[in-house]
Amino acid sequence: MADTDINVKCVNALRCLAADMPTQANSGHPGAPIGCAPMAYVLFKKIMQFNPSNPDWVNRDRFVLSNGHACALLYSLLHLTGFKISLDDLKAFRTLGSITPGHPERHETPGVEVTTGPLGQGFCNAVGMAIAQESLRAEFNQDDCELIDNYVYVIMGDGCHQEGVTGEAASLAGHLKLGRLICLYDDNDITIDGGTELSFTEDVGARFESYGWHVLSVADGNHDLAGIEKAILEAKKVTDKPTLIKVKTTIGLGSAKENTANVHGSPLSKDDLANVKTKFGMDPSKTFYVPDDVAAAMSATENGATAEAAWNAKFAEYTAKHPEKAAQLQRRLKKELPADWKNLLPKFTADKPADATRKISGMVLNSVGATLTELIGGSADLTPSNCTWLNCSHDFQAATRDGRYIRYGVREHGMAAIMNGIAAYGAHIPYGATFLNFIGYALGAMRLSAISHLQVIYVMTHDSIGLGEDGPTHQPIESLASLRAMPNMYVFRPADGNETTGSYIAALELTKSPSVLCLTRQNVKHLAKSSPELVARGAYVAVEVENPDVTLVASGSEVGLCVEAAELSDLNVRVVSMPCWELFDQQPAEYRNSVLLPTVPTLSVEAASITGWERYAHAHQGMTTFGASAPAEDVFKHFGFTPENLAAKAAKLAAF
Repeated sequence: MADTDINVKCVNALRCLAADMPTQANSGHPGAPIGCAPMAYVLFKKIMQFNPSNPDWVNRDRFVLSNGHACALLYSLLHLTGFKISLDDLKAFRTLGSITPGHPERHETPGVEVTTGPLGQGFCNAVGMAIAQESLRAEFNQDDCELIDNYVYVIMGDGCHQEGVTGEAASLAGHLKLGRLICLYDDNDITIDGGTELSFTEDVGARFESYGWHVLSVADGNHDLAGIEKAILEAKKVTDKPTLIKVKTTIGLGSAKENTANVHGSPLSKDDLANVKTKFGMDPSKTFYVPDDVAAAMSATENGATAEAAWNAKFAEYTAKHPEKAAQLQRRLKKELPADWKNLLPKFTADKPADATRKISGMVLNSVGATLTELIGGSADLTPSNCTWLNCSHDFQAATRDGRYIRYGVREHGMAAIMNGIAAYGAHIPYGATFLNFIGYALGAMRLSAISHLQVIYVMTHDSIGLGEDGPTHQPIESLASLRAMPNMYVFRPADGNETTGSYIAALELTKSPSVLCLTRQNVKHLAKSSPELVARGAYVAVEVENPDVTLVASGSEVGLCVEAAELSDLNVRVVSMPCWELFDQQPAEYRNSVLLPTVPTLSVEAASITGWERYAHAHQGMTTFGASAPAEDVFKHFGFTPENLAAKAAKLAAF
């Protein structure tokens, strides 16, 4: 591509349009949009395949802006290329109710693939997208038809590289040889505190080469459009490694504050913005101005529609030759589960042997694994303990792309962020596992699962002090409270086999929410009145009595203890199992009041923090300290989780 006048004019118009937005809002980040405009222009104009009229076209190239603070650039590109983002939307940048929020949000803005802002998360999402893409290619491409042939592109900055989660995901991407992942690094030597010499002097390229990446450089990312395009095309030729392209840029180019931290997060003054426009050959008196020739050159609607029409014709031919595969893909893209899939799930009766819910979880996954081909799982190096292996498949590796089990290694945060990308790609339901206590490593990405309305299933085992000898460092206390405090996060703590099955049913049907399944290491008895269907109510009466004196409400392994306590007590004791607060809170008041009787004193029982239980109970048996290292039975007894102590506390509450 020659750096012709129209290409240069488009880049400069893009720079100025993106700079207009923070100045108009008196809030935002102009520096990175100005600096990244050339590489973004090359991607959207010369490289990427997409259709603005259908942002969900499955074979589109994916673009991730990992340095999400530069979103004024992305919104400007989406407007110019023809997505449903108007100039008025750009003018409403960072205002209440606009579709141009302060950082990209996937469910708010057409063309935004993932929610970014916390640095490094977008890069990890892109790794997940590249995994999902390779998985789809292995499953659906045929010798006579390459149905899925797209790429994943990323723009990222110095801040993304400094976040540890990026290293986790980059290491795995290199190991997996994700050759269709191409990342452009906005190498501008500036962070908020000042120049990168203050804190970040490593050789990023050498680090990525050690991860197994292909590394290229563009010396003049401010002007060398042909050089940027050449580097991307060279990257596409390397199929056995992901590529990092270091693009040297000047943050806030043209501004009086260029190449300083001051242009990172502060809007340009009107005078400075006018000077920038003058330097770039634009009319300084005009704001949000797009010259007609730029608008015509940047529009991608016609080319995008043509590309999708050609793919649709290919898919029609594919459908004729491979009808079952085509139907499978269409079902998954529609977020529909196969007919009668629930009939495959295990059910349990009270006479079945006690078992750990982590092991029952493995039974559930394997009962439907062959049928729910959208399930793609993994563990952060705890597969034998998490019981998450899929017997119907094998590892997803560079040589076995058709595998549906990902070895994430000891990378909990990276695993969660990668799963967000897998889910966002649109054709998989990812699940990933570790111990519940180690969810603390992953909370940053889990929060984005919830914000982004992504269906990700977190399988968290060893869910309480009941894990025993590993002690306080491994025993989760505050984890449940942290998760339950998060909007749009569904937390399940099943008490037995039926509740574990029901928790999976709910998680698999929650297409716009992540779920956390908190599972025991120790065995639990199956309840007499449990059923998979009751989990959908969030809570139900596990033991009913006439003229109740007190109600015990619990989750997980403590429900069984409450049943034993009720049998020991001289009082009339009801027992309520509450596997999911979030689902219970959604029930009609009449149902909630029938489960937790307003006139009957209630004691909550959970081997974790008591925070939040005050919404449901008058008194609490829970944890107010960290745990202890000893066999599980001894730890439970030490902290008062015995039928005898619960019966005594129930009697004391009833007498109060």
